[in-house]
Amino acid sequence: MINKTMTIGDIVEKCPEAVPIMMAHGLHCIGCHVASWESLEEGCRGHGMNEEMIDSMVSEINEKVSK
Repeated sequence: MINKTMTIGDIVEKCPEAVPIMMAHGLHCIGCHVASWESLEEGCRGHGMNEEMIDSMVSEINEKVSK
């Protein structure tokens, strides 16, 4: 399961199928140097996302991973 406290780098490494979902939600910092230490929540907030948007993206990622 993916959660919003995980680093973007960890998510990409463990779940590469999450990349298109994150990009579709406007999180284009996948290859950014801060992705290795910035949490998904921090990255999303930096891109103006609210809690509902973040939770929606995490749910979508976890739905994709569970298939």
